[in-house]
Amino acid sequence: MTKRATPPFRADHVGSLLRPARLLEARRSRALGEITAAELRAVEDEAVAEIVRMQRDVGLQSATDGEFRRTSWHMDFIYRLGGIRPTDEKIKVHFRNASGELDFESAALAVDGPVRLTETIFGDDYRYLSSIVDPDVTAKLTIPSPSMVHYRGGRAAIDPAVYPEQEAFWEDLSAAYAEQVRRVAALGCRYLQLDDTSLAYLNDPAQRSLLSARGDDADHQHLRYIRQINAAIADRPADLKVTTHMCRGNFRSSWAAEGGYDFVAEALFGSLEVDGFFLEYDDARSGDFAPLRFVPKGKMVVLGLVTTKRGTLESKDDLKRRIDEAARYVPLEQICLSPQCGFSSTVEGNELTYQEQMAKLRLIVETAAEVWG
Repeated sequence: MTKRATPPFRADHVGSLLRPARLLEARRSRALGEITAAELRAVEDEAVAEIVRMQRDVGLQSATDGEFRRTSWHMDFIYRLGGIRPTDEKIKVHFRNASGELDFESAALAVDGPVRLTETIFGDDYRYLSSIVDPDVTAKLTIPSPSMVHYRGGRAAIDPAVYPEQEAFWEDLSAAYAEQVRRVAALGCRYLQLDDTSLAYLNDPAQRSLLSARGDDADHQHLRYIRQINAAIADRPADLKVTTHMCRGNFRSSWAAEGGYDFVAEALFGSLEVDGFFLEYDDARSGDFAPLRFVPKGKMVVLGLVTTKRGTLESKDDLKRRIDEAARYVPLEQICLSPQCGFSSTVEGNELTYQEQMAKLRLIVETAAEVWG
């Protein structure tokens, strides 16, 4: 395969992976006070080491820790920002799948102090990950984008006594993220991914209606989010590659939004200063490839053609055909291949087995080798 020397790689993946049973049991034991935090950490370390070996064995050039130390892909990070705390209220996100509907709930958030970075979030996790990857494998850190802090609560979550003017909130939020980027770069991180459902959700008219109902400017919200992400990553080192992953929800093999990327595409692809876009494209719900015509030269598109929502394995011929379709809008040399989302965006995981997960990752590596080799 004509391997890319820098991320994103021809065969890549989003980040989260199915948690092993012994890790889930250790988390339950810790919640009940039956084991210590150090004992849980030891179980996590062992599980992370095993999942890193799996990623190497299937042929991936990057490795994550599977997000094994998190309950949720985003809230574990957001609650650790200074000035933000969980509340007794609940955020409810409505999900759907082929079998029916279900709801995801997490504690709501409140911005009741100046937003700031008080620690290097996931710093110890990244140190461990980077210490165990092979020299020719790039350790990848995934964190939620700054957009998610606002999208989950909106203006109602921000104490007006702390931020009487919204602009000050946005400045502090991007500054906190910029400091996080600086710190993880200092730890040696050269592959950072900002996970962002909001920029995909906003393509769904139903989601924009929800934002408008709570008082947000849904028609222009994506422009604000793009500006804030750009401010957060503007001063990153030249050798730190930053990507963003945009999907329409991923919880126990279900989704929350639908629709193509058309509504945000021109501004997103033309203005967001990341090095690559991980895009969900595993079914008709994701729309067609026409929005990719706005991707400028030099930016990579990672096509999420392999679904993580079920275990049935896609065919190489179908994947190659869809890559050819996408190449009508963006040059083949700017395309990579990945799963559509993580396999376990929350601790519960999607409804497929570990072996099915491995088979999908191996399929991606093999297909990429045949397309770009």
